[in-house]
Amino acid sequence: MTTTRPSALSRSPLGRAYAERLAHGASTDDPAAAGRDSAVLEPFWDRFMNGPAFLGEAECRAVARDLRTVYDLLRALPERVFGGDLTALATAVGMDPLQTALITRGARAGSLAPLGRADLYHDGAGFRLLEFNVTSALGGFESADINRAMLAYPPLREFVDRHRLRYRDTLGCIVRTMYAECAAMMPADRPPVVAVVDTIENFPIVGSRLEVFAEMLGRYGIEGIGCHLGQFTYPRGRPTVAGRPVDVVLRFFLPEDLADPAVAAQLEPLLVAVEQEKVGLLSRLDAELYGNKGALAMLSDDRHRGLFDAGELACVDRLLPWTRHVRPRGTDPEGAEVDLMAYARARQDELVLKPTLLHGGNGVLAGWTVGGDEWQARLDSALDGPFVLQRRVRPVAEPFPDGAGGVQDLYLNWGVYLADRDVVDEDGYAGCLVRGSTDAGVGVVSMAGGARIGCTFHGG
Repeated sequence: MTTTRPSALSRSPLGRAYAERLAHGASTDDPAAAGRDSAVLEPFWDRFMNGPAFLGEAECRAVARDLRTVYDLLRALPERVFGGDLTALATAVGMDPLQTALITRGARAGSLAPLGRADLYHDGAGFRLLEFNVTSALGGFESADINRAMLAYPPLREFVDRHRLRYRDTLGCIVRTMYAECAAMMPADRPPVVAVVDTIENFPIVGSRLEVFAEMLGRYGIEGIGCHLGQFTYPRGRPTVAGRPVDVVLRFFLPEDLADPAVAAQLEPLLVAVEQEKVGLLSRLDAELYGNKGALAMLSDDRHRGLFDAGELACVDRLLPWTRHVRPRGTDPEGAEVDLMAYARARQDELVLKPTLLHGGNGVLAGWTVGGDEWQARLDSALDGPFVLQRRVRPVAEPFPDGAGGVQDLYLNWGVYLADRDVVDEDGYAGCLVRGSTDAGVGVVSMAGGARIGCTFHGG
């Protein structure tokens, strides 16, 4: 058992109260037992936290409002920085010519409703945004199932009822966003057929989860199909899987997949079908212009501060840590122009090197986890490429039950989902999945890095 530092207690009085409730002998039952009985949650059976995270009502609304402001600023980058030129933005964030052609072509078809997941740390003073995945290819669609499973634990159910807490159905928010974005493709006289789709190459890895996703859509009156691009045929130009015409494609392939000419060839007839309004697509390909770390670096860049009003600047300064493209020169956190490579070498323990277009923590290097020679080599390799440097955020410890009657510190990655305010109330807040590590110096709090997974209740 560890002792929670005072700074860990100040953010979450609900978390402290719940941990203390269990520490006084509330129950000896396994709080995650119901989750281990769920086939949907099978990949996480041995990775559940011993309790949920909590967001106060005002805190939840404030972070959702800030994320919506950042989302709107990201969407405005083409106009504010590049005179409306999407190709220039795609090039600036590191996309190659093939990716750029596909992404910008996708911008011509249909609407683009807000949808994404922000990954944040809380540093004791407030939430800080590490990255913002603006896409339909979002993990964590099972999050509300974790909430429901945890509520089978009587002490938690009593605590949630007493404090009038609640949770968001993240998958339900995704479904409502899909209905809003693809309204023209939704049939009025029968359940829609929705294909949850990745590439041929990715399907052996993720296919089983896409099939679970597709099955879960049945809860919302949708006929779901988990499949890959190679399973589509196009009679009369409409995508069909095993004889079933598809109304909407829910996209799980990502920008890194689009650099492969073979994937581009698989994608071509689908893009044509979208352009001809024979199928809906969630989300539109150009969402990936806004959901990458290079776009965040543009918001952080001192050269662009004159493009934002006072409220927008306050939000950027509050939420976004110093982030810069890896270039020979740039500005430091105080705004002074510096030799950026020398700055990064001298502050290795305070910086993280990230590729702009990869996902899931792939390619991320925390400077404090490697030696100086490796850091220098990675910086040299990243110079003038699709990489950013970001100032380290030190997550404050959060109090959690340790499963043995005590309290332990966990360091959380908060995965806050955002959807359109027109389909989700409370400022677009669409739920939150947390991942927690016991290591205060962890480079990336992620499942791949050994983190445990949990759900969030908000309100109170």
